[in-house]
Amino acid sequence: MNKWELLWKFMEGKKTRYFGAIIFTALSTLIGLISPLVTRTTVDSIIGNQPMMVPGWVAALIDSIGGKSVLARNLWICGIVLLLLSVLNGFFMYMRGKWTSQASEHVAKNFRDNLFDHLQNLPYDEHVKAETGDWIQRCTSDVETIRRFLAMQLVEIGRTVFLLISALTIMFMLDVRMTFISMAVVPVIFVFSYSFFSKIKETFRLADEAEGRLSTVLQENLTGIRVVRAFGRQAYEVEKFDEKNREYSKLSYDLTRVMAGYWSLSDFLVMFQMGVTLVLGVYWASTGTITLGTLMTFVIYEGMLLWPVRHMGRILTDMGKTQISLGRIQELFDKPREDMNENGLKPDLNGDIEFKNVYFEYEKGHPILNDVSFIVKKGQTVAILGPTGSGKSSLVHLLQRLYDYQGGSITIGGVELKDINKKWLRQHVGIVLQEPFLFSKTLKENIALGRKDANDAEINEAVRIASIHDVIKSFEKGYDTPVGERGVTLSGGQKQRVAIARTLIRNSSILIFDDSLSAVDTETDAAIRKALKERSKGITTFIISHRITTLSQADLILVLDQGRLVQSGTHEELIKQPGIYQRIWSLQSMLEEEFDKEHSMLDEDNKMLNDVVSQ
Repeated sequence: MNKWELLWKFMEGKKTRYFGAIIFTALSTLIGLISPLVTRTTVDSIIGNQPMMVPGWVAALIDSIGGKSVLARNLWICGIVLLLLSVLNGFFMYMRGKWTSQASEHVAKNFRDNLFDHLQNLPYDEHVKAETGDWIQRCTSDVETIRRFLAMQLVEIGRTVFLLISALTIMFMLDVRMTFISMAVVPVIFVFSYSFFSKIKETFRLADEAEGRLSTVLQENLTGIRVVRAFGRQAYEVEKFDEKNREYSKLSYDLTRVMAGYWSLSDFLVMFQMGVTLVLGVYWASTGTITLGTLMTFVIYEGMLLWPVRHMGRILTDMGKTQISLGRIQELFDKPREDMNENGLKPDLNGDIEFKNVYFEYEKGHPILNDVSFIVKKGQTVAILGPTGSGKSSLVHLLQRLYDYQGGSITIGGVELKDINKKWLRQHVGIVLQEPFLFSKTLKENIALGRKDANDAEINEAVRIASIHDVIKSFEKGYDTPVGERGVTLSGGQKQRVAIARTLIRNSSILIFDDSLSAVDTETDAAIRKALKERSKGITTFIISHRITTLSQADLILVLDQGRLVQSGTHEELIKQPGIYQRIWSLQSMLEEEFDKEHSMLDEDNKMLNDVVSQ
């Protein structure tokens, strides 16, 4: 589908309005052409002595009221006719504006709705790689460019063409020589407009892309403002924004410079043409070659024609902008939607989970998981440990099919993961991500996001397990406390616990905690795990963590390194095997011993100090 076919598609339901607007435009243009002829007839035939050149029904109407002598004595009648024509013209223009505005707003809304729906259904990987600011730019600024073109310029093209054909026909009928003189500059303006359009289109594309990059910098800065402040990076961020702003300003200046050149030169051509027409017209009128009414008609028609023709540059410019915007929007629509496997299976997901020789990569030739095989029995708790970049998060993301594995097999209850309906799968596999995201809603709304029909008792149960109930109650507004954009009003641990409650409320068959207890203290960690164990009997649970105390209670521990499964077993088995797990366990045990020793010494010092003070 090309760009204009895309626009035609989204005009569905409002095409009749546009055709109606074109008809009103034609009627308005026709009325505009009749008014100068009324003026010419009044000057030449009613005030003057020239024979009347009017349609038969108009001549009959004039005769019925007593002929042109009556009109000559009552010139106000001609004024009333011109006034009525103006009122009629105003009505047609109003209807044209109303219908084009309604239609263009509908088309813009249609674009925004479909774009948002399409973005919601793109694969997860597309969102990970996307420049958010650029996508926002396409969904807002580019859609607005299209709306403005539809509201102001699309019908104007039809008006200009209709006006040009109709006015030239009448002018040739009045005086061929004056017509050629009056319209001599029109071909020049057309060629100039086309040349201008060709040049401005590429400049606009560059400026639009630069604005998208500027929006991306702004969006990233506002999102990560706490990091910027924490590291004192304000000066660097200002410099980065200034660089993108200078790039955008330069391109915007180039646009303004090119447009200024066009308007200045076209102004000169139009004024020169009108001046030549007026001088020659006055000369020929004074010598009797043409009548005064004909001169006035040509001057009016020339003003009516030259300005719309000159305006073609703006129309072509906006058309160029619209073409670029349509292309940028088309690029989003060309991104294939995620295949949700709607006809896939909807099995019971309370079975064993088996990874068999699983291979996964983000980029070809760079494996993230390689030949990974293990079996998790129904209801087991599985802990995953490994260095950064070892593939831990990627492994659990495969269970929700946020990504698809390229080799091997993953089954749940004997059913291949790729054969399961994705929506069904994600409804039954709950995940708490490493970086929890909260929406700009109240705490209660964020928690209930996991299940819209959850009642207060179910919400309270979920927050109790997540050890966040007492914290919420300590807030002035309790569960109705707004959390701010991305949950900025909460601490890292509080956000993680709210995210845990949000996932628990879904009653999923499989639970995944992707390092989602990292921001809570050890005591809270233990309390959450204990509550989970009591509540989640029969639920298969995956926990990614670097804390041995968290991992040690698991039924099965998987150790990954460079995308391979290098160790698996229970805590007691792995601490006896040389490897990553044993090294981390030894290191954390030593640190805990040192901490306990220092804590004991501190207690003794405090006791001695208290004894001295009491004496």
